[in-house]
Amino acid sequence: MVEFAIALCLITGCTAGLGIAFATAKAVESIARQPEAASRILSITVLGTSLVEATAIYGFVIALLMLVMK
Repeated sequence: MVEFAIALCLITGCTAGLGIAFATAKAVESIARQPEAASRILSITVLGTSLVEATAIYGFVIALLMLVMK
């Protein structure tokens, strides 16, 4: 059962990668449409990417803790 929980925690890394890729693709598409708004789009994208990455790191840390405490 613990292995299943660890696998679920590690899935956050995969989904975070997909989320970051999707956000980056949309940001590039938005900048291509409105180059004058590039700095604003970039700052919002960096903020969103950092929040997604933090979620992935939390999932990884929880998985490691579960593995050690097992």
